[in-house]
Amino acid sequence: MGPAHKGAQHRGTAGEPEVMASALEGIGKEGRKESSKKRSGSPVEGLLQPVKLSRAELYKEPTNEELNRLRETESLFHSSLLRLQVEELLKEVRLSEKKKERIDAFLQKVNQRIMRVPSTPETELTNQAWLRDGVRVPLHQVPYTVKGCFRFLPPAQVTVVGSYLLGTCIRPDINVDVALTMPREILQDKDGLNQRYFRKRALYLAHLAHHLSQDPLFGSVRFSYTNGCHLKPSLLLRPHGKDERLVTVRLHPCPPPDFFRPCRLLPSKNNVRTAWYQGQSPSGDGSPEPPTPHYNTWVLQDTALESHAQLLSTVLGSASGLKDGVALLKVWLRQRELDKGLGGFSGFLVSMLVAFLVSTHKIHTTMSGYQVLRSTLQFLASTDLTVNGISLCFSSDPSLPALADFHQAFPVVFLDSSGRLNLCADVTASTCHQVQHEARLSMVLLDSKADDGFQLLLMTPKPMVRAFDHILHLRPLSRLQAACHRLKLWPELQDHGGDYVSAALGPLTTLLEQGLGSRLHLLAHSRPPVSEWDISQDPPKHRDSGVLTLGLLLRPEGLTSVLELGPEADQPEAADFRQFWGSRSELRRFQDGAIREAVVWEAASMAQKRLIPHQVVTHLLTLHADIPDTCVHYTGGLLDALIQSLKETSSTGEEALAAAVRCYDDLSRLLWGLEGLPLTVSAVQGAHPALRYTEVFPPTAVRPAYSFYEQLQERASLLPRPDKPCPAYVEPMTVVCHLEGSGQWPQDAEAIRRVRAAFQLRLAELLTQQHGLQCRATATHTDVLKDGFVFRIRVAYQREPQILRETRSPEGIISLRDTPASLRLERDTRQLPLLTSTLHGSPQVGFLRFLFLISTFDWKNNPLIVNLNNELTAEEQVEIRSVFLATRTKLPVMVIITPQDRKSSVWTQDGPSPQILHQLMVLAAEALPVLEKQLMDPQGPGDIRTVFRPPLDMYDVLIHLSPRHIPRHRQAVDSPAASFCRGLLSEPGPSSLMPVLGYDPPQLYLAQLREAFGDLALFFYDQHGGKVIGVLWKPTSFQPQPLKASNTKGRMVVSQGGELVMVPNAEAILEDFAILGEGLVQAVEARSERWTV
Repeated sequence: MGPAHKGAQHRGTAGEPEVMASALEGIGKEGRKESSKKRSGSPVEGLLQPVKLSRAELYKEPTNEELNRLRETESLFHSSLLRLQVEELLKEVRLSEKKKERIDAFLQKVNQRIMRVPSTPETELTNQAWLRDGVRVPLHQVPYTVKGCFRFLPPAQVTVVGSYLLGTCIRPDINVDVALTMPREILQDKDGLNQRYFRKRALYLAHLAHHLSQDPLFGSVRFSYTNGCHLKPSLLLRPHGKDERLVTVRLHPCPPPDFFRPCRLLPSKNNVRTAWYQGQSPSGDGSPEPPTPHYNTWVLQDTALESHAQLLSTVLGSASGLKDGVALLKVWLRQRELDKGLGGFSGFLVSMLVAFLVSTHKIHTTMSGYQVLRSTLQFLASTDLTVNGISLCFSSDPSLPALADFHQAFPVVFLDSSGRLNLCADVTASTCHQVQHEARLSMVLLDSKADDGFQLLLMTPKPMVRAFDHILHLRPLSRLQAACHRLKLWPELQDHGGDYVSAALGPLTTLLEQGLGSRLHLLAHSRPPVSEWDISQDPPKHRDSGVLTLGLLLRPEGLTSVLELGPEADQPEAADFRQFWGSRSELRRFQDGAIREAVVWEAASMAQKRLIPHQVVTHLLTLHADIPDTCVHYTGGLLDALIQSLKETSSTGEEALAAAVRCYDDLSRLLWGLEGLPLTVSAVQGAHPALRYTEVFPPTAVRPAYSFYEQLQERASLLPRPDKPCPAYVEPMTVVCHLEGSGQWPQDAEAIRRVRAAFQLRLAELLTQQHGLQCRATATHTDVLKDGFVFRIRVAYQREPQILRETRSPEGIISLRDTPASLRLERDTRQLPLLTSTLHGSPQVGFLRFLFLISTFDWKNNPLIVNLNNELTAEEQVEIRSVFLATRTKLPVMVIITPQDRKSSVWTQDGPSPQILHQLMVLAAEALPVLEKQLMDPQGPGDIRTVFRPPLDMYDVLIHLSPRHIPRHRQAVDSPAASFCRGLLSEPGPSSLMPVLGYDPPQLYLAQLREAFGDLALFFYDQHGGKVIGVLWKPTSFQPQPLKASNTKGRMVVSQGGELVMVPNAEAILEDFAILGEGLVQAVEARSERWTV
């Protein structure tokens, strides 16, 4: 099924079984051995088969345990399959008891080693000469000068905190957080000021790191940032040898209980003096200091490590359902990339949220993990924490700050049980809204009770590039320093300790949300990754945290508007509008007489209108944040180049399609109004991709240059001249014309065909007589030339498919049975015209999701149900799946079900074959990560055509064609800089002669090859300008065949083992390839190293 995607790695390390293998088979471990004996041989390899039970087993009374489990499943899960899936997932992500024992033993040794680290004499904080060579302080000490003294003493207490003790940590990254309580003697009264506490904390870790790095117990000793906060480094310890990947122990120094006065750390207080931070002498003018809410929160977090662990232990305690729910929520967050980095919605946050829901009785301790997951998602979906903060503190103490005070200081508010610490202090409003958005989508999925809900909810990764319509990268990050100055964010920089990325992030997202307005549904940002570094290196700088990536989820209804309408000129808001948009704002008079401020964006084509957000973003970032457009790498329309013509690089074809549809509408009105037809027209329906806006290269109005053709005056037609290059490819657009029912229609299939042919002739006569259109009639269709477009009108009689199904027995009994002819006619005249283009959104993200679906869907065991307009109920979908499993061997390899086609999968009856589907899945699985990596590369995507070029190394023979005779040469993936003139005049105008229709020599040649050699080989060709036909010998083609007259085509007689047999005559076949394509074929390349006769 293709390589595993990166986001799914949490399911287990390499070599471990797929999470859902046993769950999907519908049996537990106990029943596996027993049922395997009873299972009959599968008719199709890999197809899931029901377990066959004896009559006694089938009607055996359920045990009490089974009855209890059934009751639980009914009340706690919406299906037994979901219960099995959840249980299997939890088994996979949980730690085994053996590994827990090894981790516990390692933790005991870590504790012993820490307590043995020697103490140091007291020195000034700025005197760090005592630090040994080979270890650097894991903190940017800016400014360096700071008051206070430091000495190292072993910790007063070593405590395991976090998810490990609670039993809610999930694989593969097992982290154990250990709090080291620093002795009171190290700290001084005013350590909360000016980063003194954080400096001591960093020095404490540096001394520990030096001594622990020399211990053979540890395979690696490295520094990292706690949740990405650069003022709070932590020390990472990993075991030596085979257990190196078993666990990471993270050491967090913290102050003694009650050391800091909580009233000094409220969000309204200042603990970083401006004069100290800016390196100036105190002004002494009594000017107020700006509050430092984030700084205060980071100090408070260290004071609350143990109390939070105790709270979670009390709430989750022995409630296994709550622990299961927390584990499932962590998987849910990880799949959506929401849990990592500074301001991520971490596993700790979600654990505290579950504790809050338990304390407010929205979750009960007896609930199952699935119910906890569902209830928490429901709460997240319906609660906006940026507006209505929540608190675990139920005290009525008047000295505690109000929620409103926290809302003034932080965008997202969730208070702990003390009422003073905001757990969501680092979470931005964008991240909160992204979590809320994802929770809403998940609730819709759970409410639909779809069978693949579990897979989509917990097993499917959602990287940013597939979740958002447009992506933009800001680089280098050092530009955000200038943005902070332009936006006057000096208090925020002081609060964040100089972290200009975090300081600028909130204001930048607010700026872009205001500018994009009604175009935007959701704006999300990446969080700088939490880096690790060697203890001998300086900590990474802010600019080293890579790239800031923003994702835009757009609203289709407002996206393509070129106008930003502002207030009327005399309104007071007009000045704000002008200040916000700068030079782009101008006064305009509108049709209603109003004079308003307005911004008009340059966008002529639909492709350019889709990219208006690019113009908005670059303009606002340059104007307000001093970030030039060279620092903004925008990926919203990078794939458009593949479907843009060389002449019209600004359009992806929507305008040409609209012109074709307008001409079709005119023609349909003429057909409705025709006079003289024996039966009136009852319906006119377009059945060509161009008429539903889905043709990749839409037809354009053509005006042939007569010098390129020979003229057939008696038929008012043109013929291509052999001495000229192949003329332009003109494809007629099929239109189905339904006639009213009548008792005069014959009931014989052949007679109906003849009557239809008469109608085709009459249609051509009337269109020529009444409207002067150039027409050419045949027995099956009438070609009509109108305004340079050619339409192929097919007359349809609604009962004809029914008559083609009828078969009469010798006794005269009529029975109905589908025949290839009836199915084909029904598809062409009834189902094809019903197809419409209802897709909206970004073409780029749509293509990525298509590749993901193709490469990961289990086509063998599941139908793809496209539930248009939600017409299919959950019960109907269950029935469809049951019918699918019962009739699987009779159905095509790819089954697509719609409300109008619930059984037969009419669109995949003719293909793809199993081999082609397998190859398609492999290619999609290979192409997806390559394309995603290119689109997420801030340096630029490189060559985005890479994944669209066909891999030619898989073919046995390559037939190279002459571009002179490839009419669609310019449509190739690598479009040629120059091609041949194709006999079209540049200015379209009236033409009295019908152009050459559907003339594509490579396609005609391909049909001849398949007819002549289809039993020996498969032939592959890119009809959009391909210069090579790939030939793949069939596996059976080189097997000797008995000497028979029917086996002589393409074969020769040889003697094998004294017996005359026939084998393919490869040389003659290759020669025939060239002879059949004389003039078209340039060369036949036999890659004989891949095959032998």
